[in-house]
Amino acid sequence: MPIGLLALQLRLPGCSSLKEKRSRLKPLLARLHREFNISTAEMDLLDSWDESLIACAVVSNDARQNSRLLQHIVDWVERDWPDVDVVSEHMEMI
Repeated sequence: MPIGLLALQLRLPGCSSLKEKRSRLKPLLARLHREFNISTAEMDLLDSWDESLIACAVVSNDARQNSRLLQHIVDWVERDWPDVDVVSEHMEMI
């Protein structure tokens, strides 16, 4: 049973408080879950106002499908969420 993990380091330009940061991240995490049926969470940089590290996890019976889905998620975030910048990405298959 392959598990795909994706870590995205995001920059949130213009955020001036943790409250504003969370108000911008919460819809993104919910939409990722709804659109792609994956698990998502903010994992690091919790006290930084303008940066975040989010993680996405997917389980299926095909590692290649997991890899394609995770790459599609990266492309989707870069294309459809213009108010966040993807600084780095890291994919791993377990």
